Amino acid sequence: MLDTMNNILGTIDNIVWGIPLIVMILATGLLLTVRLKGLQIRRLGLAIRYMFSNEKSGKDGEISSFAALCTALSATIGTGNIVGVATAIVAGGPGALFWMWIAAIVGTATKYSECLLAIKYRTVADDGHIVGGPFYYIERGMGGKWKWLAKIFAVFGVMVGLMGIGTFSQINGITSAVNNFFDANNTWTVELFGREYSWTVIIAGIILTAFVAFVIIGGLQRISAVSQIIVPFMALAYILCAILILVLNYKAIPGAFAEILKDAFGLRAAAGGAMGAMIVAMQKGIARGIFSNEAGIGSAPIAAAAVQTTEPVRQGLVSMLGTVIDTIIICTMTGLAIVITGSWNVGLDGVAVTTRAFQMGLPFPEKVSAFLLMICLVFFAFTTILGWDYYSERCLDYLTGNNKKIVRGYRWLYIACVFIGPYMTISAVWTIADIVNGLMAIPNLIALLALNGVVVAETNKYFSQLKKKQQFVK
Repeated sequence: MLDTMNNILGTIDNIVWGIPLIVMILATGLLLTVRLKGLQIRRLGLAIRYMFSNEKSGKDGEISSFAALCTALSATIGTGNIVGVATAIVAGGPGALFWMWIAAIVGTATKYSECLLAIKYRTVADDGHIVGGPFYYIERGMGGKWKWLAKIFAVFGVMVGLMGIGTFSQINGITSAVNNFFDANNTWTVELFGREYSWTVIIAGIILTAFVAFVIIGGLQRISAVSQIIVPFMALAYILCAILILVLNYKAIPGAFAEILKDAFGLRAAAGGAMGAMIVAMQKGIARGIFSNEAGIGSAPIAAAAVQTTEPVRQGLVSMLGTVIDTIIICTMTGLAIVITGSWNVGLDGVAVTTRAFQMGLPFPEKVSAFLLMICLVFFAFTTILGWDYYSERCLDYLTGNNKKIVRGYRWLYIACVFIGPYMTISAVWTIADIVNGLMAIPNLIALLALNGVVVAETNKYFSQLKKKQQFVK
């Protein structure tokens, strides 16, 4: 029965993440890149400067730009950076990493645009808190007749939280990592639901569920406060470990890039299989890239909408850094470590692939390397669970007219999904996540295509005014 379910999920996944959606995601990002004249590259320095300086005139909103970026990163930097990259490379070959880069480059323009629109079309709820995101820029930007599309987005947003990025894949990644470290041979097991599970999986699942419950009951303020502490610290720790692997294996880096590029276009495949190999690499790379940085999915705009700012363009610039940090930096380092060490091609799966890369690449005992990766994964996935609770709650807010009783009940349902996540199979978890991610992206991409003129107009207006101010100061 389990095999049948996996086959059905795989068929649905192939349909959702087929050529049409891949083309739609890349085409949207490419269109925005062209229309914005490569803003994500030209204005990268300004975006970094804005990230560390709050807007003095910003009065509306609940959190700072940096807090919003950390909240967004808390939802994006997770198992996708560690397990997702490994899964993509195992399934699609090293070339999948190249397609992650392509998705990230054009996705940066997508992330900028959707977060700009979130600020422009946000509104104030009856209880005084700021609400915004794709459902509001669809309804208010495209018009009331498109409200049905906004509701579809919100429905898929709740599903992604409950069954996609938010719960199953994250807690599954955490407990798998803990199990691989403390009880890799499954010595201490118990039978549940007709299968055997290690006690480390059960204990880790219970502890993480308790911590998740404690934080999300506190709402956005507590989630952003925790994220501002954990995200920068753990991202830096992980990046330093990955850099150390690359430094110690610097001679293998050129060869790794050559292997990635060859594999991306199917050049390593047997005669006649190049196109098929290329499509698989493209599909897995873009799907996992979007899963990791969420550009185009429409999640980051929900956090951006709560920022204390009066300038949509300014927040768009800060928010787009999430894609740069997540995919261009962190996913790339993970992918290079896996390709350089060859851990993707030794019969391992999931977190075990990245763990093996760390063990082979770092100059520490294998237990120490595995422990470092486990700690990074635990905290990354933990913050992702928190961030996606906030996102999916805001989607539910929109669907229910800000019904507090339903939202409070949803929090406990979310906690329950975290609790049962460890007992799902890895393949089923990632397939479900892919499906609901793809479905959520479709209405958001439609809105971005419809409102791209608004994005360009707001951008041109802002930089025209900024230029005048700079000339006045001179």
